[in-house]
Amino acid sequence: MLTRLVRTVTRLDLPVDRVTYLVAGLVLAVVKFLGDVALIRLAGLHPWSPWDYLAIGPALLAARGSGPPSWFFVALGCWALPFLWLGSTLTIRRLVDADHSPWWSALFLIPWANYALILALILLPSVETRPTERQDHNRPTAITAITAIAGGLGVGLAMVLLSITALGAYGTPLFIGTPLAMGAGTGFLYNRRTQASLLDTFSVACLGILLTAGTIFLFAMEGAVCLLMALPIALPIAMMGALLGRMIAQSGQERVGPAAAALLVLPISVLLDTHSGPPVIHEVRSAIEIDAPPDRVWSNVIAFPPITEPLDLVFQLGVAYPRSAHIEGSGIGATRYCEFSTGAFVEPITRWEPGQRLSFDVARAPLPMTELSIYSNVRPRHLDGYLQPVRGEFRLIPLPGGRTRLEGSTWYTLRVFPEGYWSVFGDALIGRIHHRVLAHIQSASVSGWQLQTRFRSP
Repeated sequence: MLTRLVRTVTRLDLPVDRVTYLVAGLVLAVVKFLGDVALIRLAGLHPWSPWDYLAIGPALLAARGSGPPSWFFVALGCWALPFLWLGSTLTIRRLVDADHSPWWSALFLIPWANYALILALILLPSVETRPTERQDHNRPTAITAITAIAGGLGVGLAMVLLSITALGAYGTPLFIGTPLAMGAGTGFLYNRRTQASLLDTFSVACLGILLTAGTIFLFAMEGAVCLLMALPIALPIAMMGALLGRMIAQSGQERVGPAAAALLVLPISVLLDTHSGPPVIHEVRSAIEIDAPPDRVWSNVIAFPPITEPLDLVFQLGVAYPRSAHIEGSGIGATRYCEFSTGAFVEPITRWEPGQRLSFDVARAPLPMTELSIYSNVRPRHLDGYLQPVRGEFRLIPLPGGRTRLEGSTWYTLRVFPEGYWSVFGDALIGRIHHRVLAHIQSASVSGWQLQTRFRSP
């Protein structure tokens, strides 16, 4: 029984009747839920119930994922991908078995509509149809490849204009739905009347993604760094879509009309991709040990002299970096100013414990980066509040031998989805900033303390 089930969900050339679709779907749902439960327990979060999955993506994570560790979103996303793939292929094969266009599987991307589609496919009977003979088994030509790539390019640019330019939405439909649709469209057009290899299909789909990114860069819609960060998620998802599109083409579905109609799910999903509820707050904590006592370190925490210009590649590419810090006033209510390459963080002090802890809110933050571009003053919308620092803190922990463990923490929110992917970059970049500040405080504290100690020596 288990062997038959595994064969059913992995063989793309086997038909799927409604009973098999129901059983396979239930098994996959249970396995997915148990895996989610295991990840949630490892992360120490409030457990989810099956009813929580009726919430739409980010709303579920915001309601049940408060204070998750940085690895949680990444693990959850990686765990979900194979089930997205298996669910999509089972749905396409069930549609073909019921003699309906496999492009109805696009409803899988729309919340609530996906449940209606699943219910319909459980109820629809199988229909005996005569196999459709492919009319042309020739290898694709250059014209075929150009047409397929142009179709994917058009989809990608249209979604960028709608999602980013018109709505300012950096959401899951843009970063997952769009490359999936681009890959599916490209794979379908490339294999519609020809017999292309899987490698060629993947190559054409990836080339379409790269050309789309190049066009976006050329027309100053985005900078090079953010496009490079998007490619690791866009390319594999486009390849997944290309395999689905090739699968549909090989099933004998050659009409372009249903494929074009399926693209309507993208603008619909953008409009439905609302993120209600409180945002998830991410924490990045870094630490360093300093050969100086806490009272000496404290003076360099509240304010430190200018740091030398960085040599790190990440800062050379335009990520904002700290230069100096000064403070106006003393105690709770004072304001600390941390000067960055793009401006100053304004940080009202909320906790003042000399030699122990300094906590502050972030009242104003500069741009997180200067986009790398062939044009000057490129400022995409995601630079304005989409990664928002909320508060920060330094903790000074005394160690034996007159040493100090200095911990720096930053809490921030993201309005770029899927959070599990983009928080990896957010955590890494903030971690590099922490390292620059902590290392400078260490250097200033140690050199000053050594000089003071040497001066006091008999």
